[in-house]
Amino acid sequence: MAKIGFKLLAKLNKRLLPSYTKRRLDLSKANKIQLAIFAWRLYVTKNALN
Repeated sequence: MAKIGFKLLAKLNKRLLPSYTKRRLDLSKANKIQLAIFAWRLYVTKNALN
């Protein structure tokens, strides 16, 4: 049940949140909001794949 929720969240993330890897954002120069978005997307993607 949780996996379905994470897959839904992953699809929402893809549509709503910016992709910093496509923009070639340097994580050492990213601000805290950008790092939080990056971490959230990574967390959701990891849990949707497991």
